[in-house]
Amino acid sequence: MTLLALEDATVAYGRGAAPAVDRASLAVEPGTNLAIVGESGAGKSTILNLLLGLRTPTSGRVLYGDRPLARRDRAMMREFRRDVQCVFQDPYASLDPRRRIAAIVGEPIRSLGIARGDELDRRVASALERVGLPADAARRYPHEFSGGQRQRIAIARATVCEPRVLLADEPVSALDVTTRVRIVDLLADLVASSEMTLVMVSHDIGVVAELCEETIVLERGRIVERGATSDVLGAPRHPYTRKLMGAVPRLP
Repeated sequence: MTLLALEDATVAYGRGAAPAVDRASLAVEPGTNLAIVGESGAGKSTILNLLLGLRTPTSGRVLYGDRPLARRDRAMMREFRRDVQCVFQDPYASLDPRRRIAAIVGEPIRSLGIARGDELDRRVASALERVGLPADAARRYPHEFSGGQRQRIAIARATVCEPRVLLADEPVSALDVTTRVRIVDLLADLVASSEMTLVMVSHDIGVVAELCEETIVLERGRIVERGATSDVLGAPRHPYTRKLMGAVPRLP
């Protein structure tokens, strides 16, 4: 069964303005990691916000399983929030500097009523261990960690309730090259060792090739190409995709 889907979803910000997303249809299938690529302003993050339930389409719909996502249905949204989590682009802005890491990582399972007390502490420690951080990290604050460590904390928070879908918005673009490789390897290991499906927005073709089996290409809010990542990146059919691939730096 499809986990998440868009059906002819359009997001328009005003009369006469070009839509940020224009009649986009896509499906997130279990076990098939999906990349969404395109230039800045192509509509990638808007699609991610639709899939995350943070934005309602102007027309069309978002499907959660086989049901239209209803943001006013509290029972549905509670189930949805457990199943769909997100890692954001900036590891510095995505963590509350006034809260300890234990509170940050434990917030999803506490707010969803999954666990409290000793069981909550155990789950937080397990989530931190999965992302390669020591147990004593739980007692510290975000400013005590590097950018790469903060992104590990963000990944721990997003995966602590064992979601079915992990949405990632440029998860390594704010990191240096060495740290970027480590975070990509971490994401690959987490996805491979669980039943979690990854949907990633990225402009980094190397990261897309490493993590995702399928790729969608966006141009000005429209999906212009989709297919197996090896085909889309290796033998692009659409002129815009060829333009994107032509802009990728290559060693002589």
